[in-house]
Amino acid sequence: MYFMLKYPPARPTFPGDMTEAEREIMNTHVAYWKNLMDHGHVLVFGPVMDDKGPYGLGIVKAESEDQVRGFIRNDPAVQGKLMNTEFYPMNAVVPEK
Repeated sequence: MYFMLKYPPARPTFPGDMTEAEREIMNTHVAYWKNLMDHGHVLVFGPVMDDKGPYGLGIVKAESEDQVRGFIRNDPAVQGKLMNTEFYPMNAVVPEK
């Protein structure tokens, strides 16, 4: 199963005015998702610089919605209340191995 995750920041100005403490949390957030990528759960993730407001985006592979909720719950940026998260099931087309 594949899911699209959307991470709107807690405030629209976040990318340009994050504090040093918030930057450290975001570095941990990136490392967290990179680790999940290394274990085959994440196809792609990163910031989207939308003119209406930036947000994070990820495409993940999971066994269930509960597993996705666990990924989100354990995300340092979510735990630090720096980002909100939405996720949606996705009918992804991916390369064959």
